[in-house]
Amino acid sequence: MALRLQCITVDARDPLALAQFWAEALGWKIGEDINDVEVWIERELGDPKNTGFPDILFLKNASVKNVKNRLHLDLRPDNQDTEVARLESLGAKRVDIGQSAEPTCTWVVMADPEGNEFCILSARPN
Repeated sequence: MALRLQCITVDARDPLALAQFWAEALGWKIGEDINDVEVWIERELGDPKNTGFPDILFLKNASVKNVKNRLHLDLRPDNQDTEVARLESLGAKRVDIGQSAEPTCTWVVMADPEGNEFCILSARPN
């Protein structure tokens, strides 16, 4: 295959602050050569699990998010309650984008400090 996914790009009013949130949330590191316009996070290069993971790039954009994301991350935790609490302590908030009307909803929708939605899925059974 001739293509590979390099990065997922997120607009941000404060790229560094949002990159710091996501680096802490995912246990990744902030890339080198950061500036006021763009900051990226990545898995540790020496990590054997690093293969296939794109960077996440945060680009400066003064616009405030005001509609539901058309693209979001679904994150699979070992323990949903623990991860939701940890992410709330980092500045994420629970949000309802209609999932409460779904009787079989097993995920928690959250928003990062700039309002970008993401989901914490239920843990998979061992």
